[in-house]
Amino acid sequence: MGEAVTAVSETLTRAAPLGAPDWRERALAWRDAVLRQPAFQRWAARFPLTRAIARRRARGLFDLCAGFVYSQTLFACLELDLFTTLADGSLDLSEVSARTGLDEAATERLLRAAVSLRLIEPRPRDRYGLGPLGAPLVGNMALRSLVEHHALFYDDLRDPVGILRRNRRGATAISQYFAYASTDEPRTMRLDRAAPYSALMSATIAPLTHEVLDAYSLESHRCLLDVGGGEGVFVREVARRYPDLALMIFELPAVAALAASRLAADGLGDRVGLHSGSFHTDPLPGGADLVTLIRVLLDHGDAAALEILRRVRAALPRGGVVLIAEPMAGLKGAEVVGDAYFGFYLAAMGAGRARHPAELKDLLRRAGFSSSSVLKTRYPLHSGLIVATR
Repeated sequence: MGEAVTAVSETLTRAAPLGAPDWRERALAWRDAVLRQPAFQRWAARFPLTRAIARRRARGLFDLCAGFVYSQTLFACLELDLFTTLADGSLDLSEVSARTGLDEAATERLLRAAVSLRLIEPRPRDRYGLGPLGAPLVGNMALRSLVEHHALFYDDLRDPVGILRRNRRGATAISQYFAYASTDEPRTMRLDRAAPYSALMSATIAPLTHEVLDAYSLESHRCLLDVGGGEGVFVREVARRYPDLALMIFELPAVAALAASRLAADGLGDRVGLHSGSFHTDPLPGGADLVTLIRVLLDHGDAAALEILRRVRAALPRGGVVLIAEPMAGLKGAEVVGDAYFGFYLAAMGAGRARHPAELKDLLRRAGFSSSSVLKTRYPLHSGLIVATR
């Protein structure tokens, strides 16, 4: 420990700041200087009171390095339908091998990797069953769609610095996938370009839908307008829970056509009013006392988001409410979702960012809303929730 302290003292002396930082800054500078010393790292790994912390941080750092391997292990399990294979009961190595089409050596390699990630767990008599993280994946089409979609995202992330500097040559895979992000005229987008991303949004929005409706009651409202409502997944769940609530969707023409087919198939074609247009250029339909923005603002810059909110306010009566539900930055327990995952995802997309609730509240104030509040959701990983009144 002595050599570590000496090294830290020398480091701080060499790096003494010109100004006089406050005590917290000095303390953090001292901590950083200590933690980066190899001598201290070796001492902390041996000392009983710091050993567990040192090991936990070492594991955390390794997980950051190996995260891609972990996600690809999950992808392989989904690609081979391993979770569905084990849903009806445990199997031994040879049975899993036969079901997946892998030889036994490859099957054992995959199973051991999945066991280490708690996707699969060993069972008595050399059998394997679902693990605590694998069981919820059975039949989870939302997560499966997201994992499969990550193939595009990972391709873009081969050059993360290029994305940050915005000097990547050509369009990113993500921006091309979300067709409305790569065109100056989203209203003219063809159906075949809208269908892939619309299907992904529909598959992944279901968990968020339940979060929103469990956190905010619609009992006091008479008509809901879902702006950017996609194929109507959110509205269909609202229709099930609130059979007397009038419903409308505003979407781009190509996506509205997809919504019309889905709603008609569910017997809701006559109940839901469909309005097509672009919320960047067209006024929103009137008549609703509640407007929902489900994962809409985060993939738009501040100027565009502010304009959307102003159009929403113009469509609402006095006392009307807007409900914003999307991943947000800085939410306790979900920091990596808003700041890390969506930080880079939206950078690859080329527009938007996950905002802190305070930033969204400021945009609402600038758009003319009189008051706003943050509501808690069960899983902030899925979504944050803000309600504002006109």
